[in-house]
Amino acid sequence: MSLHVIVGAGRVGSTTAQLLAERGEQVRIISRSGSGPSHPGIERVTADATDPARLAALAAGAAVLYNCANPAYHRWLTDWAPLWSALLQTAERTGATLASAAPLYSYGPVSGPMTEQTPLAATHPKLRIRGDQWREALAAHSAGRIRATEVRASDYLQAQSILTFILGGPLLAGKRAFSPAPLDVPHTWTSVNDVARLLVTVAADERGWGRAWHVPSNEPLTIRQLATRFTQVNGAPAPKLTVLPHPLMRAAGLLSPMVRELETTRYQFTAPFVMDSTAATETFGLTPEPFDDALRESAQLLRAG
Repeated sequence: MSLHVIVGAGRVGSTTAQLLAERGEQVRIISRSGSGPSHPGIERVTADATDPARLAALAAGAAVLYNCANPAYHRWLTDWAPLWSALLQTAERTGATLASAAPLYSYGPVSGPMTEQTPLAATHPKLRIRGDQWREALAAHSAGRIRATEVRASDYLQAQSILTFILGGPLLAGKRAFSPAPLDVPHTWTSVNDVARLLVTVAADERGWGRAWHVPSNEPLTIRQLATRFTQVNGAPAPKLTVLPHPLMRAAGLLSPMVRELETTRYQFTAPFVMDSTAATETFGLTPEPFDDALRESAQLLRAG
């Protein structure tokens, strides 16, 4: 039994903690709120992970330090720097493998399916942050100061995304759902359970170190296809969908920081946004969770509030 320290008690961090605990590992999950799953093998700690001394003390003796944090998107430019610095310092001080869960933002707009070899070409400051972090981690790994790995996923099916944040509630209620993006553009969707499975796999396997991996994900679906599948598997009425005009979304962004930030990643929904996860499947034998199972869990989470 090894100690695994997780920073961030959101859906990814909590799912990873639960997976490790069920495997018999000792888990310590750190967040400002002290939240996380209730399990005998999980210790929930209230702490500020931007404090490198505090984080290093909590991670002493850990086999793996998981970066599952996700600051509010409108605060990325201020909140990520101190947190990332503390994570790097802690990985170096403790010798724990640094395993990060990351989005696909660092690629920026793409013209074809994304692989792990796709250049990290994002230029917008908020899109570039995670790519800069990985470059820094990889440099420290190559210099022998830390062991690092990263898993990258597309929009989550069971965490805050266009499905759970905007579409899912109205669809389950049989109401019209208003989409902020076009309905017929192919897009990859990722199960949070698959994120956790790949994260703990690459953290424990030296084949996973020193590079990034795409989380095994099912074939892409358009928003219309996703909504239809979601309602079918959850016994809801056929979806009624309306696309919100882009100017209206921009106007709404004046009042809502969350809506305003959607503008930064709009490109992911106006052109095909497809992730190739062949490498993880061929290397580790991992395949994605069945789409319908993930959609049922999404509905359960929405109904639970």
